[in-house]
Amino acid sequence: ICQMPRWPWPKVIAHRCGGALAPENTLAGLAIAARSGCRAVEFDVMLSRDGVPVLIHDETIDRCASSSGTVAALDATLLMATDVGARFHPAFAGETIPSLDAALRRCRELGLAANLEIKPAQGHEVETGRVVGRRLASLGPDQRPALLLSSFSEGALEAAVAEAKNIPRGWLTDAFDAAALKTASGLGCASVHLALDGLEAAHVAAARAAGLEVLVYTVNRLPDARRLVGWGVSGLFTDRYDLLLDAIG
Repeated sequence: ICQMPRWPWPKVIAHRCGGALAPENTLAGLAIAARSGCRAVEFDVMLSRDGVPVLIHDETIDRCASSSGTVAALDATLLMATDVGARFHPAFAGETIPSLDAALRRCRELGLAANLEIKPAQGHEVETGRVVGRRLASLGPDQRPALLLSSFSEGALEAAVAEAKNIPRGWLTDAFDAAALKTASGLGCASVHLALDGLEAAHVAAARAAGLEVLVYTVNRLPDARRLVGWGVSGLFTDRYDLLLDAIG
């Protein structure tokens, strides 16, 4: 198991780079998170038509951009010229979809740890994991930030780990059950990432007893955050890090 002697990550992790304070999965989000005192972020990575990993959550650009299109059908050059800032707020006009390389470089510059979620388009699971893993493996430790790989796709995570064996990983699941712990352990995960809805203290205890750190998404209320920390949760993905940082750290 890729378990570290002591879990080094901060508890508060900015969801999709900037949470509610910046357009999601952007370099602007990283900068604002760092300026606000965040020390860790999460972002989503998908492949363009020509196989370049870029930061985006959905399989289409429609929700975040003023244009439309399917990520897996668009070349990286076009995607990385797509404005995803103005839709969030006019102040962010001109903010575009970044490449994974650009995001890793910026995280390194800003001193941010990064949970890289492999978010493959349907049918591209293994290839996305393989490309991401190879890219990470090609970078030396001094060229990348502290990283944690995660995915809802077992195939994507397996493919990434085969290329980048020494990077810690976490298994993402939307519901706690014994199968989730078995999958996480089978993948050699250091952590399991669980949804807030329906989560119980006993679930956290069972995961920890299995040797897994527990990270929870998406936690935007301080009472929830405090309760989860009391249960022994190691990390909170949040859109409202501005509300949690001072209280949780």
